[in-house]
Amino acid sequence: MNPSTAFATVLVDELVRGGVHEAVVCPGSRSAPLAYALAAADAAGRLRLHVRIDERTAGFLALGLAKASGQPVPVVTTSGTATANLHPAVLEASHSGVPLVVLTADRPAELLGVGANQTVDQVRLYGTSVRHEVSLPAADGRPGQVGWWRSTVCRALVAATGALTGEPGPVHLNLALRDPLVPDGTTDWVEPLDGRPDGGAWTVAAKAQDSEPELYAGAPRTLLVVGDCPPALADRARRVAEASGWPVVAEPSSGLAGEALPLALLGVPALLEAWAPERVLVVGRPTLSRTVGALLRRPGVVVDVLTGTERWYDAALTASTVFTGELEVLGSADSDFAAAWTRAGQAARKAQWPVGSDLTGPGVAAALARILDPDDLLVVGSSNPVRDLATANLPSGVRVLANRGVAGIDGTVSSAVGAALAHQAAGGSHAYAVMGDLTFLHDATGLVIGPDEPRPDLCIVVVNDDGGGIFGLLEQGADELSGPFERVFGTPHGTDLAALCAATRTVHVRVSTPAELAAALAPQSGVHVVEVPLDRRARRAQQVELDRRIAEAVAQVL
Repeated sequence: MNPSTAFATVLVDELVRGGVHEAVVCPGSRSAPLAYALAAADAAGRLRLHVRIDERTAGFLALGLAKASGQPVPVVTTSGTATANLHPAVLEASHSGVPLVVLTADRPAELLGVGANQTVDQVRLYGTSVRHEVSLPAADGRPGQVGWWRSTVCRALVAATGALTGEPGPVHLNLALRDPLVPDGTTDWVEPLDGRPDGGAWTVAAKAQDSEPELYAGAPRTLLVVGDCPPALADRARRVAEASGWPVVAEPSSGLAGEALPLALLGVPALLEAWAPERVLVVGRPTLSRTVGALLRRPGVVVDVLTGTERWYDAALTASTVFTGELEVLGSADSDFAAAWTRAGQAARKAQWPVGSDLTGPGVAAALARILDPDDLLVVGSSNPVRDLATANLPSGVRVLANRGVAGIDGTVSSAVGAALAHQAAGGSHAYAVMGDLTFLHDATGLVIGPDEPRPDLCIVVVNDDGGGIFGLLEQGADELSGPFERVFGTPHGTDLAALCAATRTVHVRVSTPAELAAALAPQSGVHVVEVPLDRRARRAQQVELDRRIAEAVAQVL
Protein backbone atom coordinates (compact mmCIF):
# COMPACT_ATOMS: atom_id res chain seq x y z
CA MET A 1 0.00 0.00 0.00
CA ASN A 2 1.40 3.39 -0.92
CA PRO A 3 1.73 6.07 1.80
CA SER A 4 -1.08 8.36 0.58
CA THR A 5 -3.54 5.45 0.43
CA ALA A 6 -2.57 4.34 3.94
CA PHE A 7 -2.90 7.92 5.21
CA ALA A 8 -6.38 8.40 3.71
CA THR A 9 -7.59 4.96 4.80
CA VAL A 10 -6.70 5.66 8.42
CA LEU A 11 -8.17 9.17 8.41
CA VAL A 12 -11.53 8.04 7.02
CA ASP A 13 -11.69 5.05 9.36
CA GLU A 14 -11.10 7.29 12.37
CA LEU A 15 -13.71 9.79 11.16
CA VAL A 16 -16.29 7.00 11.09
CA ARG A 17 -15.22 5.76 14.52
CA GLY A 18 -15.58 9.32 15.79
CA GLY A 19 -19.24 9.61 14.78
CA VAL A 20 -19.22 10.67 11.13
CA HIS A 21 -22.19 9.26 9.20
CA GLU A 22 -22.27 11.59 6.18
CA ALA A 23 -19.49 13.01 4.04
CA VAL A 24 -19.25 15.25 0.99
CA VAL A 25 -16.51 15.09 -1.63
CA CYS A 26 -15.66 17.08 -4.74
CA PRO A 27 -13.68 15.51 -7.58
CA GLY A 28 -9.98 16.28 -7.80
CA SER A 29 -6.66 14.59 -8.41
CA ARG A 30 -4.74 15.66 -5.30
CA SER A 31 -7.63 14.59 -3.06
CA ALA A 32 -8.01 11.22 -4.84
CA PRO A 33 -6.77 9.09 -1.91
CA LEU A 34 -9.47 10.58 0.32
CA ALA A 35 -12.11 10.08 -2.38
CA TYR A 36 -11.17 6.40 -2.75
CA ALA A 37 -11.27 5.88 1.02
CA LEU A 38 -14.65 7.59 1.36
CA ALA A 39 -16.09 5.62 -1.56
CA ALA A 40 -14.94 2.39 0.08
CA ALA A 41 -16.54 3.39 3.39
CA ASP A 42 -19.76 4.25 1.54
CA ALA A 43 -19.75 0.88 -0.27
CA ALA A 44 -19.28 -0.88 3.06
CA GLY A 45 -22.26 0.95 4.57
CA ARG A 46 -20.12 2.76 7.12
CA LEU A 47 -21.17 6.23 5.99
CA ARG A 48 -23.21 7.89 3.25
CA LEU A 49 -21.21 9.74 0.63
CA HIS A 50 -22.40 12.73 -1.39
CA VAL A 51 -20.51 13.93 -4.47
CA ARG A 52 -20.77 17.49 -5.79
CA ILE A 53 -18.90 19.21 -8.62
CA ASP A 54 -19.02 22.73 -7.12
CA GLU A 55 -17.03 23.27 -3.93
CA ARG A 56 -19.19 26.13 -2.67
CA THR A 57 -22.27 23.95 -3.11
CA ALA A 58 -20.47 21.06 -1.41
CA GLY A 59 -19.59 23.21 1.58
CA PHE A 60 -23.17 24.29 2.14
CA LEU A 61 -24.49 20.77 1.55
CA ALA A 62 -22.21 19.58 4.35
CA LEU A 63 -23.32 22.53 6.46
CA GLY A 64 -26.99 21.59 6.02
CA LEU A 65 -26.28 17.94 6.84
CA ALA A 66 -24.39 18.94 9.99
CA LYS A 67 -26.87 21.58 11.07
CA ALA A 68 -29.88 19.29 10.83
CA SER A 69 -28.18 16.26 12.38
CA GLY A 70 -25.99 17.96 14.96
CA GLN A 71 -23.20 15.58 13.90
CA PRO A 72 -19.83 16.43 12.34
CA VAL A 73 -19.80 16.25 8.55
CA PRO A 74 -16.57 16.36 6.54
CA VAL A 75 -16.25 18.02 3.16
CA VAL A 76 -13.26 17.14 0.98
CA THR A 77 -11.68 19.23 -1.77
CA THR A 78 -8.57 19.17 -3.87
CA SER A 79 -5.92 21.89 -3.59
CA GLY A 80 -5.91 25.43 -4.95
CA THR A 81 -8.95 27.64 -5.46
CA ALA A 82 -11.21 24.71 -4.56
CA THR A 83 -10.30 25.29 -0.93
CA ALA A 84 -11.23 28.98 -1.06
CA ASN A 85 -14.71 28.14 -2.33
CA LEU A 86 -15.47 26.54 1.04
CA HIS A 87 -14.87 29.81 2.89
CA PRO A 88 -18.50 31.06 2.84
CA ALA A 89 -19.72 27.81 4.39
CA VAL A 90 -16.90 27.93 6.95
CA LEU A 91 -17.91 31.45 7.96
CA GLU A 92 -21.55 30.45 8.36
CA ALA A 93 -20.60 27.35 10.34
CA SER A 94 -18.37 29.42 12.60
CA HIS A 95 -21.00 32.01 13.44
CA SER A 96 -23.81 29.48 13.86
CA GLY A 97 -21.82 26.81 15.70
CA VAL A 98 -22.10 23.98 13.15
CA PRO A 99 -19.59 21.07 13.26
CA LEU A 100 -18.25 21.29 9.71
CA VAL A 101 -15.04 19.31 9.13
CA VAL A 102 -13.00 20.72 6.24
CA LEU A 103 -10.45 18.35 4.69
CA THR A 104 -8.32 20.07 2.06
CA ALA A 105 -5.77 18.16 0.02
CA ASP A 106 -2.43 19.92 -0.40
CA ARG A 107 0.85 19.46 -2.22
CA PRO A 108 3.74 17.94 -0.27
CA ALA A 109 6.35 20.30 1.18
CA GLU A 110 8.76 20.01 -1.73
CA LEU A 111 6.12 21.43 -4.11
CA LEU A 112 5.20 24.48 -2.03
CA GLY A 113 6.52 27.88 -3.05
CA VAL A 114 8.13 26.63 -6.26
CA GLY A 115 5.37 27.41 -8.77
CA ALA A 116 3.76 23.97 -8.78
CA ASN A 117 0.41 23.79 -10.52
CA GLN A 118 -2.81 24.31 -8.54
CA THR A 119 -0.89 25.21 -5.41
CA VAL A 120 -1.61 28.01 -2.93
CA ASP A 121 -0.77 28.63 0.71
CA GLN A 122 -3.51 26.68 2.49
CA VAL A 123 -2.12 26.94 6.02
CA ARG A 124 -4.48 28.95 8.23
CA LEU A 125 -6.55 29.59 5.12
CA TYR A 126 -9.74 30.22 7.11
CA GLY A 127 -8.09 32.37 9.76
CA THR A 128 -9.97 32.74 13.03
CA SER A 129 -13.15 31.21 11.61
CA VAL A 130 -12.18 27.66 12.58
CA ARG A 131 -12.15 26.19 16.08
CA HIS A 132 -9.08 24.11 15.27
CA GLU A 133 -6.60 23.95 12.40
CA VAL A 134 -3.77 21.56 11.65
CA SER A 135 -1.63 20.77 8.62
CA LEU A 136 -0.39 17.20 8.38
CA PRO A 137 2.68 16.47 6.27
CA ALA A 138 2.67 13.84 3.56
CA ALA A 139 2.89 10.27 4.78
CA ASP A 140 6.03 8.25 4.24
CA GLY A 141 6.89 4.60 4.57
CA ARG A 142 8.00 4.53 8.20
CA PRO A 143 6.29 3.22 11.34
CA GLY A 144 4.91 5.42 14.10
CA GLN A 145 2.46 7.53 12.10
CA VAL A 146 -0.89 5.74 12.54
CA GLY A 147 -1.42 6.83 16.14
CA TRP A 148 -0.56 10.41 15.18
CA TRP A 149 -3.06 10.41 12.33
CA ARG A 150 -5.84 8.93 14.44
CA SER A 151 -5.17 11.25 17.36
CA THR A 152 -5.26 14.25 15.02
CA VAL A 153 -8.68 13.24 13.69
CA CYS A 154 -10.03 12.77 17.22
CA ARG A 155 -8.80 16.16 18.33
CA ALA A 156 -10.43 17.79 15.30
CA LEU A 157 -13.77 16.08 15.94
CA VAL A 158 -13.71 17.08 19.61
CA ALA A 159 -13.10 20.68 18.57
CA ALA A 160 -15.81 20.55 15.89
CA THR A 161 -18.45 19.22 18.27
CA GLY A 162 -17.38 21.45 21.16
CA ALA A 163 -17.23 18.42 23.44
CA LEU A 164 -14.75 20.11 25.78
CA THR A 165 -15.50 23.77 25.19
CA GLY A 166 -19.23 23.95 24.46
CA GLU A 167 -18.20 25.84 21.30
CA PRO A 168 -19.01 23.68 18.25
CA GLY A 169 -17.94 24.95 14.86
CA PRO A 170 -15.79 24.28 11.81
CA VAL A 171 -12.33 22.73 11.89
CA HIS A 172 -9.71 22.50 9.14
CA LEU A 173 -7.37 19.61 8.41
CA ASN A 174 -4.96 20.47 5.61
CA LEU A 175 -3.55 17.20 4.31
CA ALA A 176 -0.43 16.96 2.19
CA LEU A 177 -0.62 14.04 -0.23
CA ARG A 178 2.30 12.82 -2.32
CA ASP A 179 2.19 10.76 -5.51
CA PRO A 180 1.12 8.06 -6.15
CA LEU A 181 -2.44 9.19 -5.47
CA VAL A 182 -4.28 6.02 -6.51
CA PRO A 183 -4.36 2.60 -4.81
CA ASP A 184 -1.70 0.14 -5.92
CA GLY A 185 -3.77 -2.95 -5.15
CA THR A 186 -1.73 -4.02 -2.12
CA THR A 187 -2.71 -3.91 1.56
CA ASP A 188 0.65 -4.25 3.31
CA TRP A 189 1.99 -1.37 5.39
CA VAL A 190 4.97 -0.90 7.70
CA GLU A 191 2.75 -1.14 10.79
CA PRO A 192 -0.86 -2.18 11.50
CA LEU A 193 -3.39 0.42 10.33
CA ASP A 194 -6.02 -0.77 12.81
CA GLY A 195 -7.76 1.49 15.27
CA ARG A 196 -9.00 0.54 18.72
CA PRO A 197 -10.15 -3.11 18.92
CA ASP A 198 -13.59 -2.12 20.23
CA GLY A 199 -14.33 -0.09 17.10
CA GLY A 200 -14.39 3.16 19.04
CA ALA A 201 -12.45 6.37 18.63
CA TRP A 202 -8.70 6.41 19.23
CA THR A 203 -9.11 9.12 21.88
CA VAL A 204 -12.36 9.96 23.64
CA ALA A 205 -12.95 13.33 25.28
CA ALA A 206 -14.73 13.07 28.61
CA LYS A 207 -17.75 15.34 28.56
CA ALA A 208 -17.28 18.41 30.67
CA GLN A 209 -19.35 18.42 33.82
CA ASP A 210 -22.29 20.79 33.72
CA SER A 211 -21.81 23.71 36.05
CA GLU A 212 -24.30 24.59 38.73
CA PRO A 213 -27.27 26.63 37.47
CA GLU A 214 -26.84 30.36 37.71
CA LEU A 215 -29.48 32.15 39.78
CA TYR A 216 -31.61 34.63 37.87
CA ALA A 217 -34.17 36.81 39.61
CA GLY A 218 -35.24 38.86 36.62
CA ALA A 219 -38.13 41.20 37.36
CA PRO A 220 -41.91 40.74 37.51
CA ARG A 221 -42.15 42.45 34.13
CA THR A 222 -39.50 40.50 32.26
CA LEU A 223 -39.80 39.70 28.56
CA LEU A 224 -37.90 36.87 26.88
CA VAL A 225 -36.65 37.57 23.35
CA VAL A 226 -35.36 34.40 21.69
CA GLY A 227 -33.25 34.66 18.56
CA ASP A 228 -31.57 32.07 16.40
CA CYS A 229 -30.18 29.36 18.64
CA PRO A 230 -29.42 25.63 18.74
CA PRO A 231 -32.00 23.19 20.16
CA ALA A 232 -30.26 22.86 23.54
CA LEU A 233 -30.35 26.61 24.12
CA ALA A 234 -33.97 26.78 22.97
CA ASP A 235 -34.76 24.16 25.62
CA ARG A 236 -33.15 26.36 28.27
CA ALA A 237 -35.29 29.29 27.17
CA ARG A 238 -38.37 27.09 27.33
CA ARG A 239 -37.54 26.01 30.88
CA VAL A 240 -37.04 29.63 31.96
CA ALA A 241 -40.40 30.62 30.46
CA GLU A 242 -42.21 27.70 32.08
CA ALA A 243 -40.67 28.37 35.49
CA SER A 244 -41.36 32.10 35.47
CA GLY A 245 -44.45 32.66 33.37
CA TRP A 246 -42.71 35.52 31.56
CA PRO A 247 -43.99 36.16 28.02
CA VAL A 248 -41.79 35.10 25.10
CA VAL A 249 -41.35 36.53 21.61
CA ALA A 250 -39.21 34.50 19.24
CA GLU A 251 -37.70 34.48 15.79
CA PRO A 252 -38.63 31.68 13.37
CA SER A 253 -35.31 29.83 13.73
CA SER A 254 -35.33 29.97 17.53
CA GLY A 255 -37.01 26.61 17.99
CA LEU A 256 -39.80 28.32 19.94
CA ALA A 257 -41.67 30.21 17.22
CA GLY A 258 -44.69 27.92 17.35
CA GLU A 259 -45.03 28.44 21.10
CA ALA A 260 -44.11 32.12 21.40
CA LEU A 261 -45.84 35.44 20.83
CA PRO A 262 -45.41 37.14 17.44
CA LEU A 263 -42.21 39.08 16.91
CA ALA A 264 -44.33 41.86 15.41
CA LEU A 265 -45.43 42.88 18.92
CA LEU A 266 -42.11 44.66 19.38
CA GLY A 267 -43.15 47.06 16.64
CA VAL A 268 -46.37 48.15 18.39
CA PRO A 269 -45.63 51.40 20.30
CA ALA A 270 -48.92 51.32 22.23
CA LEU A 271 -48.06 47.95 23.78
CA LEU A 272 -44.59 49.07 24.79
CA GLU A 273 -45.97 52.24 26.33
CA ALA A 274 -48.74 50.52 28.29
CA TRP A 275 -46.88 47.36 29.28
CA ALA A 276 -43.19 48.10 28.90
CA PRO A 277 -40.89 45.39 30.22
CA GLU A 278 -38.60 46.32 33.09
CA ARG A 279 -36.13 43.69 32.05
CA VAL A 280 -35.42 41.79 28.82
CA LEU A 281 -33.69 38.42 28.78
CA VAL A 282 -32.25 37.81 25.31
CA VAL A 283 -31.63 34.16 24.48
CA GLY A 284 -29.42 33.32 21.52
CA ARG A 285 -28.74 35.83 18.79
CA PRO A 286 -31.61 37.91 17.36
CA THR A 287 -30.82 39.11 13.84
CA LEU A 288 -34.12 39.78 12.08
CA SER A 289 -35.82 42.90 13.28
CA ARG A 290 -34.66 46.39 14.10
CA THR A 291 -37.45 46.53 16.65
CA VAL A 292 -35.45 44.13 18.83
CA GLY A 293 -32.50 46.52 18.88
CA ALA A 294 -34.79 49.43 19.62
CA LEU A 295 -36.25 47.58 22.60
CA LEU A 296 -32.81 46.68 23.94
CA ARG A 297 -31.76 50.34 23.75
CA ARG A 298 -34.98 51.61 25.32
CA PRO A 299 -34.32 53.83 28.35
CA GLY A 300 -35.10 52.14 31.64
CA VAL A 301 -34.93 48.57 30.30
CA VAL A 302 -32.33 46.30 31.90
CA VAL A 303 -30.95 43.80 29.38
CA ASP A 304 -29.54 40.37 30.22
CA VAL A 305 -28.22 37.88 27.67
CA LEU A 306 -28.16 34.07 27.76
CA THR A 307 -25.79 32.82 25.07
CA GLY A 308 -25.13 29.18 25.91
CA THR A 309 -21.63 29.82 24.57
CA GLU A 310 -18.53 31.82 25.35
CA ARG A 311 -19.28 34.09 22.40
CA TRP A 312 -20.36 37.64 23.17
CA TYR A 313 -23.85 38.41 21.84
CA ASP A 314 -24.62 42.05 22.66
CA ALA A 315 -25.06 43.89 19.37
CA ALA A 316 -27.10 46.62 21.11
CA LEU A 317 -24.19 47.19 23.55
CA THR A 318 -26.60 47.42 26.48
CA ALA A 319 -26.25 44.06 28.26
CA SER A 320 -26.11 44.20 32.04
CA THR A 321 -25.19 40.53 32.53
CA VAL A 322 -24.17 37.78 30.12
CA PHE A 323 -25.00 34.22 31.17
CA THR A 324 -23.69 31.09 29.49
CA GLY A 325 -25.15 28.21 31.50
CA GLU A 326 -28.43 26.93 32.86
CA LEU A 327 -30.54 29.50 34.71
CA GLU A 328 -32.46 28.84 37.90
CA VAL A 329 -35.32 31.34 37.98
CA LEU A 330 -36.04 32.94 41.32
CA GLY A 331 -38.74 35.40 40.27
CA SER A 332 -42.11 35.06 38.61
CA ALA A 333 -44.14 37.12 36.22
CA ASP A 334 -46.48 39.97 37.02
CA SER A 335 -49.73 38.25 36.06
CA ASP A 336 -51.27 41.42 34.60
CA PHE A 337 -48.16 42.05 32.50
CA ALA A 338 -48.11 38.48 31.18
CA ALA A 339 -51.84 38.53 30.46
CA ALA A 340 -51.57 41.81 28.55
CA TRP A 341 -48.80 40.47 26.32
CA THR A 342 -50.75 37.26 25.77
CA ARG A 343 -53.86 39.18 24.70
CA ALA A 344 -51.75 41.32 22.41
CA GLY A 345 -50.21 38.22 20.86
CA GLN A 346 -53.60 36.67 20.18
CA ALA A 347 -54.82 39.87 18.56
CA ALA A 348 -51.69 40.14 16.42
CA ARG A 349 -52.08 36.56 15.21
CA LYS A 350 -55.63 37.23 14.09
CA ALA A 351 -54.51 40.39 12.31
CA GLN A 352 -51.71 38.49 10.55
CA TRP A 353 -53.88 35.59 9.44
CA PRO A 354 -55.76 37.31 6.56
CA VAL A 355 -52.50 37.69 4.63
CA GLY A 356 -52.75 33.98 3.94
CA SER A 357 -55.54 34.61 1.47
CA ASP A 358 -53.24 36.60 -0.82
CA LEU A 359 -50.25 35.77 -2.98
CA THR A 360 -47.82 38.03 -1.15
CA GLY A 361 -44.62 37.22 0.69
CA PRO A 362 -46.40 36.94 4.06
CA GLY A 363 -49.21 35.08 2.28
CA VAL A 364 -46.79 32.44 1.02
CA ALA A 365 -45.38 32.06 4.54
CA ALA A 366 -48.90 31.67 5.93
CA ALA A 367 -49.73 29.05 3.29
CA LEU A 368 -46.67 27.06 4.32
CA ALA A 369 -47.56 27.37 8.00
CA ARG A 370 -50.99 25.91 7.31
CA ILE A 371 -49.70 22.71 5.73
CA LEU A 372 -46.76 22.04 8.05
CA ASP A 373 -47.09 19.20 10.54
CA PRO A 374 -45.23 18.87 13.82
CA ASP A 375 -41.75 17.41 13.20
CA ASP A 376 -41.68 18.71 9.61
CA LEU A 377 -38.59 20.59 8.48
CA LEU A 378 -38.60 24.08 6.98
CA VAL A 379 -35.42 25.75 5.73
CA VAL A 380 -35.88 29.47 5.17
CA GLY A 381 -33.70 31.84 3.18
CA SER A 382 -32.43 35.22 4.30
CA SER A 383 -33.89 38.62 3.37
CA ASN A 384 -37.69 38.84 3.09
CA PRO A 385 -38.68 35.13 3.40
CA VAL A 386 -37.40 34.71 6.96
CA ARG A 387 -39.05 37.99 7.96
CA ASP A 388 -42.28 36.94 6.28
CA LEU A 389 -42.16 33.70 8.24
CA ALA A 390 -42.06 35.76 11.44
CA THR A 391 -45.60 36.91 10.57
CA ALA A 392 -46.91 33.37 10.09
CA ASN A 393 -48.59 31.34 12.79
CA LEU A 394 -46.26 28.35 12.79
CA PRO A 395 -47.49 25.18 14.46
CA SER A 396 -45.56 23.99 17.48
CA GLY A 397 -42.98 21.31 16.79
CA VAL A 398 -41.97 22.40 13.29
CA ARG A 399 -38.20 22.60 12.96
CA VAL A 400 -37.12 25.80 11.24
CA LEU A 401 -33.52 26.14 10.09
CA ALA A 402 -31.91 29.24 8.64
CA ASN A 403 -28.35 30.31 7.93
CA ARG A 404 -28.42 33.20 10.38
CA GLY A 405 -24.77 32.97 11.41
CA VAL A 406 -23.77 35.62 8.90
CA ALA A 407 -27.20 35.79 7.23
CA GLY A 408 -25.94 35.51 3.66
CA ILE A 409 -28.08 34.39 0.76
CA ASP A 410 -25.42 32.04 -0.60
CA GLY A 411 -25.67 28.27 -0.34
CA THR A 412 -29.32 28.14 0.68
CA VAL A 413 -30.44 25.54 -1.88
CA SER A 414 -27.56 23.25 -0.92
CA SER A 415 -28.11 23.83 2.81
CA ALA A 416 -31.76 22.87 2.33
CA VAL A 417 -30.86 19.72 0.39
CA GLY A 418 -28.38 18.71 3.09
CA ALA A 419 -30.80 19.44 5.93
CA ALA A 420 -33.57 17.49 4.20
CA LEU A 421 -31.27 14.51 3.65
CA ALA A 422 -30.30 14.46 7.33
CA HIS A 423 -33.89 15.05 8.45
CA GLN A 424 -35.21 12.12 6.44
CA ALA A 425 -32.28 9.86 7.33
CA ALA A 426 -33.29 10.36 10.97
CA GLY A 427 -36.89 9.33 10.25
CA GLY A 428 -38.39 12.72 9.50
CA SER A 429 -40.90 13.06 6.71
CA HIS A 430 -41.81 16.30 4.96
CA ALA A 431 -39.13 18.86 4.16
CA TYR A 432 -39.70 22.31 2.69
CA ALA A 433 -37.60 25.34 1.87
CA VAL A 434 -38.69 28.88 1.07
CA MET A 435 -36.42 31.54 -0.41
CA GLY A 436 -36.34 34.51 -2.73
CA ASP A 437 -35.35 34.41 -6.37
CA LEU A 438 -31.91 35.95 -5.85
CA THR A 439 -31.15 33.42 -3.12
CA PHE A 440 -32.29 30.62 -5.41
CA LEU A 441 -30.21 31.84 -8.34
CA HIS A 442 -27.16 32.39 -6.15
CA ASP A 443 -27.04 28.65 -5.46
CA ALA A 444 -28.53 27.26 -8.66
CA THR A 445 -25.77 24.65 -8.79
CA GLY A 446 -27.34 23.18 -5.67
CA LEU A 447 -29.81 21.56 -8.08
CA VAL A 448 -26.99 19.77 -9.91
CA ILE A 449 -27.22 16.36 -8.24
CA GLY A 450 -25.66 13.39 -10.01
CA PRO A 451 -27.77 10.35 -10.95
CA ASP A 452 -26.11 8.14 -8.32
CA GLU A 453 -26.37 10.64 -5.47
CA PRO A 454 -28.85 10.51 -2.56
CA ARG A 455 -31.80 12.84 -3.11
CA PRO A 456 -34.24 14.05 -0.48
CA ASP A 457 -37.94 14.66 -0.85
CA LEU A 458 -37.83 18.44 -0.75
CA CYS A 459 -40.22 21.15 -1.90
CA ILE A 460 -38.41 24.42 -2.63
CA VAL A 461 -40.73 27.43 -2.75
CA VAL A 462 -39.21 30.36 -4.65
CA VAL A 463 -40.85 33.72 -4.04
CA ASN A 464 -39.89 35.38 -7.32
CA ASP A 465 -40.21 39.16 -7.37
CA ASP A 466 -37.49 39.49 -10.01
CA GLY A 467 -34.90 41.11 -7.80
CA GLY A 468 -33.99 42.27 -4.33
CA GLY A 469 -37.35 42.97 -2.76
CA ILE A 470 -35.99 43.55 0.73
CA PHE A 471 -34.31 46.80 -0.32
CA GLY A 472 -37.73 48.27 -1.00
CA LEU A 473 -38.45 47.99 2.74
CA LEU A 474 -35.20 49.65 3.78
CA GLU A 475 -33.99 53.23 3.54
CA GLN A 476 -32.87 52.65 -0.03
CA GLY A 477 -36.50 52.13 -1.02
CA ALA A 478 -37.62 55.64 -0.09
CA ASP A 479 -39.32 57.55 -2.91
CA GLU A 480 -36.77 60.36 -2.83
CA LEU A 481 -33.98 57.85 -3.57
CA SER A 482 -35.76 56.12 -6.44
CA GLY A 483 -33.36 57.28 -9.20
CA PRO A 484 -30.72 54.52 -9.18
CA PHE A 485 -32.76 52.15 -7.01
CA GLU A 486 -33.99 49.68 -9.61
CA ARG A 487 -30.62 49.09 -11.20
CA VAL A 488 -28.31 48.91 -8.18
CA PHE A 489 -30.67 47.58 -5.50
CA GLY A 490 -33.71 46.14 -7.27
CA THR A 491 -31.40 44.21 -9.65
CA PRO A 492 -34.03 42.67 -11.96
CA HIS A 493 -32.70 39.63 -13.82
CA GLY A 494 -35.59 38.23 -15.86
CA THR A 495 -34.33 34.67 -15.49
CA ASP A 496 -36.64 31.88 -16.65
CA LEU A 497 -36.69 29.65 -13.58
CA ALA A 498 -38.63 26.94 -15.41
CA ALA A 499 -35.87 26.67 -18.00
CA LEU A 500 -33.23 26.67 -15.29
CA CYS A 501 -34.98 23.81 -13.51
CA ALA A 502 -35.41 21.94 -16.79
CA ALA A 503 -31.66 22.14 -17.35
CA THR A 504 -31.11 20.18 -14.13
CA ARG A 505 -34.14 17.90 -14.63
CA THR A 506 -35.79 19.40 -11.56
CA VAL A 507 -39.58 19.37 -11.45
CA HIS A 508 -40.94 22.92 -11.61
CA VAL A 509 -44.40 24.43 -11.30
CA ARG A 510 -45.43 28.09 -11.42
CA VAL A 511 -48.51 29.12 -9.44
CA SER A 512 -50.64 32.23 -9.70
CA THR A 513 -53.40 31.72 -7.11
CA PRO A 514 -53.52 30.66 -3.46
CA ALA A 515 -55.41 27.51 -4.49
CA GLU A 516 -52.68 26.56 -6.96
CA LEU A 517 -50.05 27.17 -4.30
CA ALA A 518 -51.85 24.94 -1.80
CA ALA A 519 -52.06 22.16 -4.39
CA ALA A 520 -48.39 22.52 -5.34
CA LEU A 521 -47.32 22.14 -1.71
CA ALA A 522 -48.68 18.59 -1.55
CA PRO A 523 -45.90 16.09 -0.72
CA GLN A 524 -44.02 14.66 -3.70
CA SER A 525 -40.96 12.48 -4.12
CA GLY A 526 -37.66 14.05 -5.08
CA VAL A 527 -36.69 17.70 -5.27
CA HIS A 528 -39.27 19.98 -6.85
CA VAL A 529 -39.53 23.75 -7.18
CA VAL A 530 -42.69 25.82 -6.71
CA GLU A 531 -42.32 29.29 -8.19
CA VAL A 532 -44.56 32.08 -6.88
CA PRO A 533 -44.25 35.22 -9.05
CA LEU A 534 -44.85 38.47 -7.15
CA ASP A 535 -44.72 42.18 -7.88
CA ARG A 536 -42.24 43.73 -5.44
CA ARG A 537 -43.39 47.25 -6.26
CA ALA A 538 -46.37 46.66 -3.98
CA ARG A 539 -44.32 45.22 -1.14
CA ARG A 540 -43.62 48.41 0.82
CA ALA A 541 -47.30 49.37 0.87
CA GLN A 542 -48.27 45.81 1.86
CA GLN A 543 -45.90 45.89 4.82
CA VAL A 544 -47.20 49.26 5.97
CA GLU A 545 -50.76 47.93 5.82
CA LEU A 546 -49.87 44.77 7.75
CA ASP A 547 -48.13 46.79 10.47
CA ARG A 548 -51.17 49.07 10.70
CA ARG A 549 -53.57 46.14 11.08
CA ILE A 550 -51.48 44.58 13.81
CA ALA A 551 -51.15 47.86 15.71
CA GLU A 552 -54.91 48.50 15.56
CA ALA A 553 -55.76 44.97 16.67
CA VAL A 554 -53.38 45.14 19.62
CA ALA A 555 -54.61 48.59 20.67
CA GLN A 556 -58.14 47.23 21.00
CA VAL A 557 -57.14 44.69 23.68
CA LEU A 558 -54.88 46.86 25.84
